[in-house]
Amino acid sequence: MDRLKATIENITNINSELMQETQKSLDNLTKPLGSLGRLEDIAKLVVGISGNQSPVLRNKIIFTFAADHGVTEEGVSAYPKEVTAQMVYNFLNGGAGINVLAKHVGARVVVADLGVAEKIKVQQSKFRYFKDKKVNFGTKNFAKGPAMTREEALKSIEAGIDIFEKELKNGADIIGTGEMGIGNTTSASAITAVFTGKPVESLTGRGAGIDDKRLENKIRIIKTGLEVNKPDAKDAIDVLAKVGGFEIGGLTGVILTAAAHKVPVVIDGFISGSAALIAYHIEPKTKEYMIAAHCSVEAGHKIILEHLGLKPILDLNLRLGEGTGAALAISIVEASVKILTQMATFKSAKVSEKNKT
Repeated sequence: MDRLKATIENITNINSELMQETQKSLDNLTKPLGSLGRLEDIAKLVVGISGNQSPVLRNKIIFTFAADHGVTEEGVSAYPKEVTAQMVYNFLNGGAGINVLAKHVGARVVVADLGVAEKIKVQQSKFRYFKDKKVNFGTKNFAKGPAMTREEALKSIEAGIDIFEKELKNGADIIGTGEMGIGNTTSASAITAVFTGKPVESLTGRGAGIDDKRLENKIRIIKTGLEVNKPDAKDAIDVLAKVGGFEIGGLTGVILTAAAHKVPVVIDGFISGSAALIAYHIEPKTKEYMIAAHCSVEAGHKIILEHLGLKPILDLNLRLGEGTGAALAISIVEASVKILTQMATFKSAKVSEKNKT
């Protein structure tokens, strides 16, 4: 708890004065005013977050955290929970979607076991970007009681803090969040319902591809879990403990710590969005450091983005998770920064400016 408290205390508002100065710089580039639209807004935001008027996004990281969910025993997912561990090995062997897209944008993937239901057996020396931070072997079934204890919820957040701070030593100019966990859209839906007050039916989707019958069951189970546990929307740690997941807690820690160190955080999809919700409700200033990568197919993700006041960069009907959308969006963020730092000004290019009236 002390580590979480210290992290929160280091989160300040982004530098709005630098952002105003950056707008003046953008207006002097060889283009009509505002003609690069959101690229200009994103460039200003990166400057405001980092405090650097000429940022370079050299060190990029995707944090892909994995954990299992006890609620899967209620038949809420199309896949068995064994897939979580199998996909962790796929990440480590470089065969997943996130590996391909992270490589495409020049990002390293940090994979962490926060609560996979079986032991991940790897040689740490061979997989230097694998982190064993297992809090427990999966959460409990939140349809019957709390998913985890409050102590476990705090431990998962502080595991994320520790992972980020260790990676920061290797450089972190921009990061993305990602996850893997069979059943985690059920937790994300429950978390979203608590914080936004929206009906469960309106924010619960098909996850990895469940049919109508399973969707009806998933909605029923979420409602049951909320009734059984009565998570307190005014206490974000309570919400995480009652209906969350260890990977969601870990990503919450990453988001908070990135904000504390003034590093832009590109939020992936629905599950990453639920971690962003928790981080925001722990410390609202965290939102200023968030960049929404895309709008997921999951209905609840749009509700999260509206609640946080974030506008997604992409809308590609993505629903894979892992950090794939974040990786793609990082390339757009980097492009926006290069516009700011590499484009010529009217004066340097000897280009005539707009006629003055």
